[in-house]
Amino acid sequence: MNEHPKPPFPKQQQPMPGRTAEMRPAPDHGERSYRGCGRLSGKKAIITGADSGIGRAVAIAYAREGADVLIAYLNEHEDAQATQRLVEEAGRKAILVPGDIQSAKHCRDIVEKGVSELGGIDILVNNAAHQATFKSIDDISDEEWEL
Repeated sequence: MNEHPKPPFPKQQQPMPGRTAEMRPAPDHGERSYRGCGRLSGKKAIITGADSGIGRAVAIAYAREGADVLIAYLNEHEDAQATQRLVEEAGRKAILVPGDIQSAKHCRDIVEKGVSELGGIDILVNNAAHQATFKSIDDISDEEWEL
């Protein structure tokens, strides 16, 4: 069994968008711990926000379960390429599609690319998110709530 880091962790904050490679301790997305069983064999998945965090963990798990994955992400190219390598190491196809999912056209482009390059879409994981930190809930602006 893998030994996971234990608190206390160093305080840290990164400007947006944060980079997985700069986190200490490094997050565990299942790179070393998750073993698949073929439960998604032959499936094709689109995962938004799959460059890091929960999205990366889902991409790894789905690939190890047998799915090919389209990784939709904003502009964290190094993180997305790291996720792509992990999916490919599981023997699955990984397609990178950078862009902003706030654009309806970009969302249509993602679907079209999934159909053309993966041969269809069986699973959609809408994981893309925006994360910010505030000292108090009172510090969150109306505009931030709208994101």
